[in-house]
Amino acid sequence: IDHRNLFTQRMCCKRQSHFVYVGQDISGSPVSVDVGMCRSHCGGASRPSPEAGQQEYSKHSSMLEFLRSKKMRTRGPAAAESSEPLHQLPSCGMNQVCEPTGMRVDRVLLFEGPREVEVIEDCNCEIKLTQCIRVPALRTHYSETPYETVIDVGGCSRSKGSPEGFSCVPTKFDSALVETPNKADLIQTVAACELKESCYRVPYVEYYYEIVHHEDGIKEEKLKEIDVGRCLGGCTTGNRCLLRSPSDPEICHLWAERQPSSCAPQGYDSHSFLNQHGQLRTVLSITSCLCQD
Repeated sequence: IDHRNLFTQRMCCKRQSHFVYVGQDISGSPVSVDVGMCRSHCGGASRPSPEAGQQEYSKHSSMLEFLRSKKMRTRGPAAAESSEPLHQLPSCGMNQVCEPTGMRVDRVLLFEGPREVEVIEDCNCEIKLTQCIRVPALRTHYSETPYETVIDVGGCSRSKGSPEGFSCVPTKFDSALVETPNKADLIQTVAACELKESCYRVPYVEYYYEIVHHEDGIKEEKLKEIDVGRCLGGCTTGNRCLLRSPSDPEICHLWAERQPSSCAPQGYDSHSFLNQHGQLRTVLSITSCLCQD
């Protein structure tokens, strides 16, 4: 029996506070949300309470100002002592990872409009999967209201031993309706996952009316299905973290802006047909995608 796993499942793998600056509210005051995080290692410096974290953030006009002041405070003898977590044990046993098991979606009213923020509610040790498959991911929408709804939005496993440059990513999507006080929201869900490169093509079907003239002179109107495709994924390379936590190097407080490159179509096919007005129409479909500057 892995004694470490028995201990960590009860003590180490748990939710801890992690405040994120999301913007300013309609009064101009800074707003930070405790989105939480799952502990990757045992021990480490204790996290401030939500009240203390909120007070600390409120002293600054933005997250950047807060991080700058924090970086100045961590320079000195104390910063060297904080490297100890590097040698701590993982919060879960072998072939396991501490993952969120409960999430909710909070709506925050900011100056520029409402914003949805995903908040971790609970964590647990989950087995690292060797295959790329769709895994359940429950999200609670409109929590603590008459419209509270739990939806399995799905996700993709972090498949261990994937070829370098490949990731387990969503390739098929579905949707679910959530009733709200004002209207019905359409929530996108993951239906299937595959191992793909960072920039990849996914199916995207469109329908058109096509006029077909048969040899016997009969004109027929048919529904034409074309998989025009879409390009998904990111094209950033290297490490974009500018400021890491002195107590836990796996936590990044400040990220650099993404590289000016995008996942764009590389190859395409042409589909020509007669539309309902008897005019020749051509639709292009994506066959492959590539990172481009």
